[in-house]
Amino acid sequence: MKILLLSCLGFYALAMSTFFPSEENKSVAKADRCYEMRIYYAEPGKLEDLLARFRNHTTKIFEKHGMTNEGYWLPIDNKDNKLVYVLSYPSREARNNSWKSFGSDPEWKKVASESEKNGNLVAKVESFFMKTTDFSPKKITKKGSANRVFELRTYKATSGNLPALLSRFRDHTTKLFEKHGMTNLWYWTYTDKEQGADDMLVYILAHSSQEAGLKSFEKFRDDPQWQKVRKESEDKAGGSLTVSVESLYMVPTDFSPVK
Repeated sequence: MKILLLSCLGFYALAMSTFFPSEENKSVAKADRCYEMRIYYAEPGKLEDLLARFRNHTTKIFEKHGMTNEGYWLPIDNKDNKLVYVLSYPSREARNNSWKSFGSDPEWKKVASESEKNGNLVAKVESFFMKTTDFSPKKITKKGSANRVFELRTYKATSGNLPALLSRFRDHTTKLFEKHGMTNLWYWTYTDKEQGADDMLVYILAHSSQEAGLKSFEKFRDDPQWQKVRKESEDKAGGSLTVSVESLYMVPTDFSPVK
């Protein structure tokens, strides 16, 4: 009887591994985490040196101090020598403590000093604090099709209409994106009022290519269901829900956890 039970358990484990895919390609996004998007503008001619420092040292030291590397990207049209990346932390307080310990780490000080012998690598840093929306995917597919690209989209809502914009995304837009071949990754709102907590929505989509992304949005905009949803939501609000929409197509770095 004992042998039969063990055999049944072994078969069950095998069946579960066969019919349910591995979670190794997934990362779980917790709703209460603090996210930070950081944009570095490299000094002229220094972007490759900056990437090498991240690849060989910085990302590992981040992890050492309790930070989670979510993703690293370069704009496809990178005239400003940008590196865009997202970190996450258990809380804002944890974030502050992690950066404090990172800044005083002897290993980091040595790396920074050696890499900047011929001048600074970074001209400017922008930082935005965010939280995931309630409709942001709970699990992120870390690796998709080969050479997929990512699109960072930033929406500024008209006065008082961020809740209506979020409702439209929650109930309709995200599903229509999927219908037209786009992959929803993260959806965030800012947490700090001075950065746009009252009127900004930021999200990242994945596409098989930039051309595919542009075509997907063409089909999305022409979709009768979207046109109906948009009209109804704007009629209810008394006008457009957005002031502006910015789109940035990006490719992942070779050391990005999400590709």
